[in-house]
Amino acid sequence: MQTLTFDSEDLERTEEFLSRAYARMRIGSSTPGTSRARITRSATESLSIDELHLDFDMSYAVTPLGRICLCVVHEGTIQDHVYQGVEDSFGPGDVVSFAPPDLSYAGRVCSARYNITMLDPDLLTQVAGTAEGRGSRPVGLTGHRPNSEAAARRLRNTIGYVRDHVLADPALTNQPLVVSTAAQHLAASVLAAFPSTALTEPTGADRKDAAHPAVLRRALAHIDDHADQPLTVAEIAAAAHVTVRALQYAFRRHLGTTPLAHLRRVRLSHAHDDLVAADPQRATVTEIAARWGFFHPGRFAALHRDAYGSSPQQTLLGS
Repeated sequence: MQTLTFDSEDLERTEEFLSRAYARMRIGSSTPGTSRARITRSATESLSIDELHLDFDMSYAVTPLGRICLCVVHEGTIQDHVYQGVEDSFGPGDVVSFAPPDLSYAGRVCSARYNITMLDPDLLTQVAGTAEGRGSRPVGLTGHRPNSEAAARRLRNTIGYVRDHVLADPALTNQPLVVSTAAQHLAASVLAAFPSTALTEPTGADRKDAAHPAVLRRALAHIDDHADQPLTVAEIAAAAHVTVRALQYAFRRHLGTTPLAHLRRVRLSHAHDDLVAADPQRATVTEIAARWGFFHPGRFAALHRDAYGSSPQQTLLGS
């Protein structure tokens, strides 16, 4: 995990820092007498979540970030935000996508406290799984505001949870499955919140492919062989030689579940076996859960109790 903290009243230093942390930009202040910027970042290879507090009005002009860049405004406003074909302003509670990864943008931060979440654009494609061959296009967002206030609220909650309960805990961010699962969960929340180019319904060809028993056998074997490694639904589909839509349809039709839900059950089984075999004086439930990608203790406990009739702690203690 990468962390950083910045606190300065020097506008030139702030511009230099922002250019390093995001993309090359020019900033300016229209607030006389103060220009304090406070920024903290927690990051993994595929995502970062920053908290920024500017107690002055700052204009910005930013070159393309090459990443999905989301903003959640806590206090203050962001005014006159513009990129190709869009002009908008944001206030407390708003969740927005600043711009597509390949476009520049500009605007003004007006004495605001806000959150910036940046994702590798490939995460959207991996989760949606629609880029399946030559000439296919990566998944992208087609709007800068969520589909509804309920969708925005769910995304705010997801960002907050990943920030406060995953990125804030070095023990969790050192677990590859936790990092992979959290990143995919956040990417899925973004796709659920914003309009996008993702296709979700299987085509006729997808349905035909899904009917072959070999597809499901290959997918199940790949999950069993790689459950201890970071996995995406797109990788499982590639191993089964079908599209993600066909894979999802096959799991729904034959097993009544989804590929990732099945992967979670396989990992839960491994976690249960580890709890049974572990020395309770040397191991903890949290460590074992994180080893298998479970970063929400309450969710892990509920899944374990539903599957095995006992809490993880009871299983670890042998009671």
